[in-house]
Amino acid sequence: MLAKKIIVLGSTGSIGTQALEVIADNPQLFELVGIAAGRNVELAEAQAKSFGLDQDKVVYGADNASQLARDLDADVVVNGITGSVGLSSTIATLESGKTLALANKESLIVGGELVKSIASPGQIVPVDSEHSAIAQCLWAGKSKEVERLILTASGGPFRGFSKAELARVTPAQALAHPTWVMGKVVTTNSATLVNKGLELIEAHLLFDVEFENIAVTVHPQSIVHSMVEFIDGSVIAQCSPPDMKLPIALGMSWPDRTPGAVGALDFNQAHQWQFEPLDEEVFSAIRLARQVGIAGKTFPAVYNASNEEAVEAFHEGKIGFLQIMEIIERTIEEHEPEGKISLASVLEAEKWAREFSNGLIDQIHS
Repeated sequence: MLAKKIIVLGSTGSIGTQALEVIADNPQLFELVGIAAGRNVELAEAQAKSFGLDQDKVVYGADNASQLARDLDADVVVNGITGSVGLSSTIATLESGKTLALANKESLIVGGELVKSIASPGQIVPVDSEHSAIAQCLWAGKSKEVERLILTASGGPFRGFSKAELARVTPAQALAHPTWVMGKVVTTNSATLVNKGLELIEAHLLFDVEFENIAVTVHPQSIVHSMVEFIDGSVIAQCSPPDMKLPIALGMSWPDRTPGAVGALDFNQAHQWQFEPLDEEVFSAIRLARQVGIAGKTFPAVYNASNEEAVEAFHEGKIGFLQIMEIIERTIEEHEPEGKISLASVLEAEKWAREFSNGLIDQIHS
């Protein structure tokens, strides 16, 4: 069997670096043919040298990343870019007919039906651990037999906090995730649970399950990555250590599995797994994500863009932790979407959301 040719976008980030490790560990399965990076030129050059890539197969910036995804011969594109800037690469990958191993959830969420209209059945393979888990669990039954999807959330560093306690948390505390090592934006999103809100919308788009049939439960150990409940009362769960190499490897090799992607759980040792209800009053991100997901059009794009600006302002000390969600909610309330979603309308909605959110941030900070 020929090794699959892989392009990794966001090669210097958390997903990208782990994807390259999986490729290096499995040369019989994967061949790296191109990478795209952001500003970390030194690391990207080191990666290219390690894999023997020619310089024309190494690019920088979102525009060049999408061109690489579109034009370079490959089987799979791993989109590990952070943020909605990855949308153009998602569209380019799908239009070129390649399989998209999608870690850049924002591009599916903001692109919504536009992205889905371009994708062929099975062309998008989720790399988020939760959606990879659901995709695996769905092998256990037919689509008509699915009762609901159950996304698990670690609860982040502030599980069990009250609103009063959240009002005092610092950026350093928000970056101290108890189980996952991720970038600044994703880690902060896990602390606010915006990340889980985005995943709720992503699950709806990926699996065509209505929002009322997608639940979220808190599971601090991050061992059960998500579950599917079937109409006969069966619940199928996907369990593994909290290591992103498993869903990354599966995203590249789908539908086949990569031997030894991660170490298996040791059931000769005692385990205690907790499941708790989510407090949507304290953590409003889930409620708001469900609201914008149902509204559709460019509301999810506004939700995501506003969040990105608010997260940056929080880390710059301009606003408090709770004000992240306040800014998102106020921005959504003021949004007036166009009738039909298009790439132009998505980009315009994002631009408006960033400007409006930054106006709110300036009012708070002044």
